[in-house]
Amino acid sequence: MVDAVVTVFLEKLLGALSEESRVFSEFRDKFETLQFELQLMRSFLKDAERLKRKNETFRCVMANLRELIYEAEDILADCQLQSRDDGLFSSGWFMCTNPFKLPFQYQTGKSLGEINRKIASIKQNIPSYLGVPLLNQLEPINAQNDQMPRQSSPVYDHTQVVGLEGDASKLKEWLFEADKGILAIGVVGMGGLGKTTIAQKVFNDRKIEERFDRRIWVSVSQNFSEEQIMRSMLRNLGDVSVGDDKGELLKKINEYLLGKRFLIVMDDVWGSDFTWWHTIYEALPKGNGSSIIITTRIEKVAQKMGVKKARSHWPKCLSKDDSWLLFQKIAFAADGGECKHPDLENVGKEIVEKCKGLPLAIKAVGGIMLCKPSHYHEWRRIADHFHDELAEDDNSVIASLQLSYDELPSYLKSCFLCLSLYPEDCVITKDQLVHWWLGEGFIPLRNGRSAIEAGEDCFSGLTNRCLLEVVEKTYHGTISTCKIHDMVRDLVIKMAEHDAFFSTKDNNCRHLGIASSMAQKANHKLRALLSTTKTGEVNKIASNTAKKFCESRNLRAMDLSRSIFDTPLSGLLHQIGVLQHLTYLNVSNTHPLVQLPPSLDKLSNLQVLDVSYCQNLKMLPPCITTFKKLRVLVASHCGSLEYLPKHLGRLSNLEVLLGFKPAKSSQLEGCRIGELRNLIQLRTLGIRLSCCDEIGDTEVNVLVNLQELQHLSISCFDSHGNNDLTAKLDKLFPPQQLHELSLEFYPGKMSPSWLNPISLPILRYLSISSGNLANMNENFWGNDNTVWKIEGLRLKSLSDFEEEWERLQRVMPALRVVDVSWCPELMSFPIENVGFKGGVWKEEVHKS
Repeated sequence: MVDAVVTVFLEKLLGALSEESRVFSEFRDKFETLQFELQLMRSFLKDAERLKRKNETFRCVMANLRELIYEAEDILADCQLQSRDDGLFSSGWFMCTNPFKLPFQYQTGKSLGEINRKIASIKQNIPSYLGVPLLNQLEPINAQNDQMPRQSSPVYDHTQVVGLEGDASKLKEWLFEADKGILAIGVVGMGGLGKTTIAQKVFNDRKIEERFDRRIWVSVSQNFSEEQIMRSMLRNLGDVSVGDDKGELLKKINEYLLGKRFLIVMDDVWGSDFTWWHTIYEALPKGNGSSIIITTRIEKVAQKMGVKKARSHWPKCLSKDDSWLLFQKIAFAADGGECKHPDLENVGKEIVEKCKGLPLAIKAVGGIMLCKPSHYHEWRRIADHFHDELAEDDNSVIASLQLSYDELPSYLKSCFLCLSLYPEDCVITKDQLVHWWLGEGFIPLRNGRSAIEAGEDCFSGLTNRCLLEVVEKTYHGTISTCKIHDMVRDLVIKMAEHDAFFSTKDNNCRHLGIASSMAQKANHKLRALLSTTKTGEVNKIASNTAKKFCESRNLRAMDLSRSIFDTPLSGLLHQIGVLQHLTYLNVSNTHPLVQLPPSLDKLSNLQVLDVSYCQNLKMLPPCITTFKKLRVLVASHCGSLEYLPKHLGRLSNLEVLLGFKPAKSSQLEGCRIGELRNLIQLRTLGIRLSCCDEIGDTEVNVLVNLQELQHLSISCFDSHGNNDLTAKLDKLFPPQQLHELSLEFYPGKMSPSWLNPISLPILRYLSISSGNLANMNENFWGNDNTVWKIEGLRLKSLSDFEEEWERLQRVMPALRVVDVSWCPELMSFPIENVGFKGGVWKEEVHKS
């Protein structure tokens, strides 16, 4: 990963050298020498990953180079901290006589000089054992393929299933034949064959959903406990079951399933001890045609879990035609899933043939080609590279994944290695990844791009390459959570351990995931400490462990979300001020958290602060308004938070602000809604309102000039149908370029007058949930020349909403995704296209 480390460092160095700081001017020549040497090496470092896998000596040299770059990055960060005080020590004579500055000057200059000498030596000695040209003969390069695109890349849907329809049909036939006892079905085969995909296709089938009263999906990791499996089953049934012992958990499972026909999928089962399964199986009610599907790589596993040979299914590899079809759908997704480049067809089929019909391998190489230019010579190079990987490992899945990693742009390699921290089958939120990447500087921020937009592009880059699997999307299709295939996880852990990014065996690495059992030691190399718990689980962290979190002085990212501490967190983090390099701090959903530690005021480098779901948090300290670099502030779902601090409008770099609770006129220390007009970089804004006093008469135009704002949500929870607030909201015009709008608990009976296709001409997604809304304002319907461009519509829990569905459709001709639930008065809704289950109506047909 040396090329990735160098890329991140050069990005930071480029920004630092552009600053007008005397601290940097003292070391400018040494930093510029370092920059020049590394730029010379970049063309060579692109191939270093493959070279070091074949040469042990070179691997050690590259490890030394990586450590030197990390050391230089820490020095750069220290210089930036010193620059904050530059104005206090502006005169040369004071600098020379100040005893606090002299040691820093001396040590920094000495360390940079030593780093430059060692890097120059590495560059000169590489040819002696690799037989490559002298690096000093190379010219600095502009690695176009390694740069982030100037514009956002499309996000493609790679969830298509090809060639597995027969497998799914066979399993469905067996399920419909079940009547007595519990039918056990096994799906057995090697990794990457599509076992989980087949099970998912069956599990989500409409007829299967109608047949079974309860459906439970459990991902069984290699390292699991009986209790974890039980809790996972109960979460599927809507019960978090915190605090129950195993006996009580089994009793609850039985009660939920008693008298019901259920389907349980145990996905990716390993191991030889099945005591856990026999315990659970005995507690399950029998009869009613209930069934269990087990996916595994090992036939004996299925047999020991009660699968008879007649109900064991071995999926076959994809046929030649299906393999090519699947490859086309991914590699040519930008062209509608069909090869329209005759010169690429032969080399494409050659690549597909090497995948040996394994869907995971085909998707991996297809993802690579999607992100490459459609040029024959580039495709030929990839085919040859794939051939070389297969020569080293004949497993086409492993070879394709290794190829995918090697072909990642360097900035995406750092992002990809972050996935190594997460346990098996862990559901990962996109926001956590993007905020972490932003905090640690993995995302290139040049070309005037929004930081969050650039981070989301990195996320799309990994999903488009099939290195991330989609778990959950919003109603309009935006990915919110993801996971990684276990074979992808094996690769990323191997690469992370090679590069000392993360290790499952050594806590003295640069990135660690928080676990309840961890025994944290002082680790001065540590850059990121993150909560990586699975859905529905929490970290229970002892005080003596938590107190050590602030001892890692080079920490950039600290995410303590979903954690429970035995004493107040503000006390445990009272020394957080020493972490002056910290850029990402997440304490969301932690307990107990009533206030943030006072020393937070020293964290001037913070770019992301997340305190969401802290129900006992009563206030945010005024110091956050001095964090000039802050880009993301999330304070949503903080029920006790009365307002945000005054002068929030000074945060000119803020791009995301969620949970904004404006102060009333009597709350003099709070931020009024009028300050939002200064946040001209805002892309995403979530406002929480409860009374009209929170919007002054001169503040109703506060949003209209926020030209970067794309996503706006307004929640009026606890407003109790306030008519005065409704009148103010009717004047709170959003900007015209708004892309997505969400209204929750809207207090008025009539929609606001600005909710019309003329005022919001490019609105694509509209969500209205809860509240008193009964009718749409006349402006909503537009006119003969103006209709909505809305593509996604969600109407939820609107008990009084009595408009006609057909009329809504007429003014939204571009509508393709609809989610309607608990709207009993909605007239002429197309019942033939919906399912009615549990009181929820949802249109299943996506309109083209």
